[in-house]
Amino acid sequence: LPMIYVAWAEGLLTETELEAISRKVREQSWLDHETRETVCGQLNPASPPSPQRLRAIRTAIQRLVRDLPTSERRSLAELGLDLAGVEGGGDAGDWASPEASRALEEIEQALGVIGTEACRELLAEVPAAPPVAPAEAAPAFDVTAMTRLLDGEHRETRELVRSLLREPMFRYQYELDRAAYREQVLAWCRELADHGLGATAFPKAYGGKDDLGSFLATFETLAFFDLSLVIKFGVHFGLFGGSIHRLGTQRHHEKYLAATGTLELPGCFAMTETGHGSNVRDVETVARFDRDTGEFVIHTPSDSARKDYIGNAAAHGLIATVFAQLEIDGERYGVHAFVVRIRHEDGTLCDGVRIEDCGHKLGLNGVDNGRIWFDRVRIPRDDLLNRFGDVSADGEYSSPIAGASKRFFSMLGTLVGGRISVAGAALSAAKSGLTVAIRYGATRRQFGLAGEPERVILDYLTHQRRLMPRLATAYALDFALKYLSRRFIQRTDADEREVEALAAGLKAYSTWQTVETLQACRESCGGQGYLTVNRFAHLKADTDVFTTFEGDNTVLMQLVAKGLLTEYKQQFDEMQFFGVVKYLAGRAATAVAELNPVVTRLADEKHLRDPEFQLGALRYREEHLQVSVAQRLKRRIDEGMDSFTALNECQDHLVTLANAYVERVMLEQFVAGVRRCADQALAAQLKTLCELFALSRIEADRGWFLESGYVSGGKAKAIRALVNQLCGAIRTQAVPLVDAFGIPDEVLAAPIAIGR
Repeated sequence: LPMIYVAWAEGLLTETELEAISRKVREQSWLDHETRETVCGQLNPASPPSPQRLRAIRTAIQRLVRDLPTSERRSLAELGLDLAGVEGGGDAGDWASPEASRALEEIEQALGVIGTEACRELLAEVPAAPPVAPAEAAPAFDVTAMTRLLDGEHRETRELVRSLLREPMFRYQYELDRAAYREQVLAWCRELADHGLGATAFPKAYGGKDDLGSFLATFETLAFFDLSLVIKFGVHFGLFGGSIHRLGTQRHHEKYLAATGTLELPGCFAMTETGHGSNVRDVETVARFDRDTGEFVIHTPSDSARKDYIGNAAAHGLIATVFAQLEIDGERYGVHAFVVRIRHEDGTLCDGVRIEDCGHKLGLNGVDNGRIWFDRVRIPRDDLLNRFGDVSADGEYSSPIAGASKRFFSMLGTLVGGRISVAGAALSAAKSGLTVAIRYGATRRQFGLAGEPERVILDYLTHQRRLMPRLATAYALDFALKYLSRRFIQRTDADEREVEALAAGLKAYSTWQTVETLQACRESCGGQGYLTVNRFAHLKADTDVFTTFEGDNTVLMQLVAKGLLTEYKQQFDEMQFFGVVKYLAGRAATAVAELNPVVTRLADEKHLRDPEFQLGALRYREEHLQVSVAQRLKRRIDEGMDSFTALNECQDHLVTLANAYVERVMLEQFVAGVRRCADQALAAQLKTLCELFALSRIEADRGWFLESGYVSGGKAKAIRALVNQLCGAIRTQAVPLVDAFGIPDEVLAAPIAIGR
């Protein structure tokens, strides 16, 4: 009877299989003819039982089971024999014979079910009320202490930003039209400016605090909220204000900085051109010096030279830092920055300035991006930002930096802070997504054992695989970006290029990781993740362009690799290329030690969780890729290929090298952060996260490690198994680990994450 019920209720057997079982039943000589025909009648595919009949069979089985001792049935066959015993007053009769038992077991095998599970499902009664689900385990560490650790030295600034974002004026309004949204974002910016947050990096003499680290912390914390606000804030205070501060001198500071810090003078950063994108060196906009008037004439010579995608330009900007080729008497001195008025106080355009709205975008529609053309716009000579190059009243050019190339890269150093800010903002967006998805995953229930509470989806391995390695990566990026910020603030001329390379690499890595993380988090929330109120629609749309602005990620990664090829000692250009490649290729034979066959096969857990093994693996990969790309480049150049073409043919290799470098730095800083942590409970959680980050990165690139002979097949399998294990370990503390990000519920706002 149990097997007949399961066969029909689950629809397990085809017509052919049912007929085969019927033939098997008719072969059982120990059964009388009437019984054989009765059983076969129950298996007739032409006459399946009605739903009422199936319910009656199940009810009969459950009624008879009440007279049996409570025990775990191993199979449907055993359950059937027990029921026969009940019917026979304790004697199962012919059904208990060895021949009958074998026949029943064969039929059960034909059903293809797991006996214990089929019995549990069959005998489970629908409870009067849903079973009480167990609550999440208590945190194994002090969540507030972890938040303090993540906040770092600028904790007070972060707390101030959080407190402001909790205020009623900072609330999401999802159905505003574009014009109203832009005005709302401007109002938010003014509120932040009123609290002095925009000017924190400016000198104290102009209303600031001379604290760049505090500004970076402000930007990163704001990114828990509306990302249009973050970008508007960054364009005005970071890029425009930063260009005045970093590229200008005292005369510019006195003229512009105070009004910039209060947002009295909204500004733009006009660098990007339609036809040149990331290639700033070759922008077409020209600034010709007019000896007769002592003015610069700013001009857009063609449509490809228009300034494009300029934040603040379409509606609110009154002034712009414009990057243009400085020209005197027909001779060019490279790209310089100029302060150009684009609107009058009443909002009307200045003479010679044309602005066009970029229109509706995939995201960030609270930012008024525009295109700017200049038709021989005249500006005073003093509005050349002259920290790295100046022009005297009689038209003589001078610079404290002799080399044009070094002068150009010194000027572009202003972009480094922007790249660090974007990387931090992207990480905050990823943290928001992870917080929503993990909290939801810890409450949303689906499937499970019969008669027991449905499992929370965060308990499923596939769900853990989606989210736990990305949670570990978010923590790794946090440590790496704080390290980068310290290096940036304390940088000297000797390490400036290294800091710039790391900023480019981490910006690319963080923004790519955010795009992938938010997609995984959205999918992890199912249809709920598709609702606007649960944040993913805007998080995904607004961060998508992070991979493009402040430098296209693929271009940035190539710059990182070129920096690695020169050992951060000198800029990479065609004249220096031959010597660098020869140097690295000469190291190829000795750079990588012979691999130890014992170590490549070592797969015990203690070894795999050892940070020295993990660091060694990522360092080996980076070094090996560095040497091998040098060899590829040298071979092409030896054959007569120019360096530009050689680099083009090795671009994929360069990007892979840069990615390896960034992950190595991230792991080094994560390991160092764990070792610095004096709180043992926090350190234990961080160590597990660090191990998961490292091993998931090795697992993700296991093809390379196998090809290079660094790990054996058995070791690769052991790493995969350990990643599963670590995902399970992190899952038990996943909710407190995202709570430690310190995102206020008013800011997170997603109903599925805050229990509304």
